[in-house]
Amino acid sequence: MSAVVAVVGEGLLADFVCAELSAQYEVVRQTDLKAGVPESTDFALVLHDAWHPSVHHEAEEVFQQKGIPWLRGFVSFGEGVIGPLVRPGTPGCSRCADMRRLMAGRDRKEMWELQKRLAEQKGMPRDVWASRTGLLHMAHLLVAEAHRVLHDSRAHLEGRVFLINLKTLKSSRHFFLPDPLCPVCSQLPDDSPEAARITLQPSPKISADSYRCRSMDDLKQVLVKDYLDYRTGFLNGKMYDLVSPFADVIVNLPLFTEDEAASGRTHSYADSELTAILEGLERYCGMAPRGKRTVIHDSYLKLADQALYPVKVGVHAKEQYARPDFPFKPFDPERPIDWVWGYSFLQERPILVPELLAYYSAACGHGFVYETSNGCALGGSLEEAIFYGILEVVERDSFLMTWYAQLPLPRLDPYSADDQELRLMIDRLQTVAGYDLYLFNSTMETGIPSVWVLAKNRKQKGVNLVCAAGAHPDPIRAVKSSIHEVASMLLTLDDKFEANREEYMRMLHDPSLVQKMEDHSMLYSLPEAEERLHFLLDENRPLRTFEEEFKRKVRHSDLTDDLKDILQAFRRLNLDVIVVDQTTPEIRRNGLYCVKVLIPGMLPMTFGHHLTRLTGLERVLRVPMELGYTKQPLTIEQLNPHPHPFP
Repeated sequence: MSAVVAVVGEGLLADFVCAELSAQYEVVRQTDLKAGVPESTDFALVLHDAWHPSVHHEAEEVFQQKGIPWLRGFVSFGEGVIGPLVRPGTPGCSRCADMRRLMAGRDRKEMWELQKRLAEQKGMPRDVWASRTGLLHMAHLLVAEAHRVLHDSRAHLEGRVFLINLKTLKSSRHFFLPDPLCPVCSQLPDDSPEAARITLQPSPKISADSYRCRSMDDLKQVLVKDYLDYRTGFLNGKMYDLVSPFADVIVNLPLFTEDEAASGRTHSYADSELTAILEGLERYCGMAPRGKRTVIHDSYLKLADQALYPVKVGVHAKEQYARPDFPFKPFDPERPIDWVWGYSFLQERPILVPELLAYYSAACGHGFVYETSNGCALGGSLEEAIFYGILEVVERDSFLMTWYAQLPLPRLDPYSADDQELRLMIDRLQTVAGYDLYLFNSTMETGIPSVWVLAKNRKQKGVNLVCAAGAHPDPIRAVKSSIHEVASMLLTLDDKFEANREEYMRMLHDPSLVQKMEDHSMLYSLPEAEERLHFLLDENRPLRTFEEEFKRKVRHSDLTDDLKDILQAFRRLNLDVIVVDQTTPEIRRNGLYCVKVLIPGMLPMTFGHHLTRLTGLERVLRVPMELGYTKQPLTIEQLNPHPHPFP
């Protein structure tokens, strides 16, 4: 007995497909889905000569409920779209494909509005580019895929779509990732304390001198293939930075309201492309909960016995909240908010964390603090992600502690490291970019090696100073990562600086004008701002060697042992390390993990001088004395009042 194929739709495309399929299968032709489809249907096709979003939405409901696999074909503004092949109960439906295709487009806002209008108006009768030749070409592709599905052959369009330029008939096939928040096919679990519990597992390093558990050779097999596609990709574009002294690559993370750049910085463009993709994945995971559904919405007062007290991570001052145009309101323990589960390593139990602290876009200006991606990290294991999340918090904390307390850090002799790669990096910045490097030991009470790197221009024009920071058990690695960060802004920003110098001069005299991330670094591009860094740039201080400043660490073959050493250092100081697992299905498919690390008491990085967060963080007042930089605790009034120079 032949298979039963339901063909739903009107127009030439449906006519052509029915004519070809009728020779081998029992074809049931319907103009719409109002009467449903026959129970005996083995496979369904939804075909139109134009775009009918409402019909596709209806098809998802009908075929998901009946368990019938289906495939669509339609024409949208001169482009034929075939796919995806939807199997009920499996993530990756037509809505997921539309969302990825729409987000990857430059006209995503307009297409979103158009899709809504077409759904309300039941689509259009026929696309003007739906030529007979083009529709015949689409029909042959559709029939071939139907044969594969019905004969249990390997289908070409599971998780993929064909796109056909109906003017040229050029065709291409594009992979897309299921949308974890899709209302049709999402299978996300509810957030829970059980899922938040962390038991550290072994995470062997890829080599004796590495601090990673997955190699780039391993990851390069999947990163570009799964995540970078200009038509349906999670990331939809890349650009090589040919101006920077090193091999920098930028990939684009398309968001609904804007595009966000993610950068990779290494000595090879191939490796930089992969690290840029990883950074793009990390950004995406950190923005909103897409790996589990937030289920707790309540006040802190009702949850206090199992929740983090938000003020411990630093909030804005009363004076900031009192400003008429300030975008946040003071934390109210009686106000219900969304909470997600994290894990407290100090208390060794799951703990509730405000969602707006765990995901940095969650507040969208309606919470009690401005939160950044500070502490977000991606790794080849959960342990690796936690390790690097902690290091990022430490890096930013040491930078801000130095800035606010104006600590005269020990200056390091870069050549004392006896590292050829580091020496070549420094020489390249001097020769190619014309900048001298100053290195400082910014290690705080945790003992985790941290550095402040400052590049100073030798030339008369261009950016004067650029600062960056790093933290790592190996201080030389911390320096190298900081140099890559610094180098990405040398030369590339010179024209912008010269064109907008007057604007930055106004920022120098009015810190309230420092509103965005780039304003912080551009302000200190001014030679006139250099005096604010004289507490570091004291040429009379003796140079210190790496051996004098940093104790040699025990080397482990397992990254989890390094992580345990770090966690023990925080435990000795009674500082908690709270981890929220941000891993989404899109990265879990390739064995990647993403986390947000919060360490109450440590200084959170903020951008925009008006959004500084220091209230509740008394550590900034006492640590300078504990480290011997001051004779007594500082007062709030003694802290550096100027915008910080973090890039």
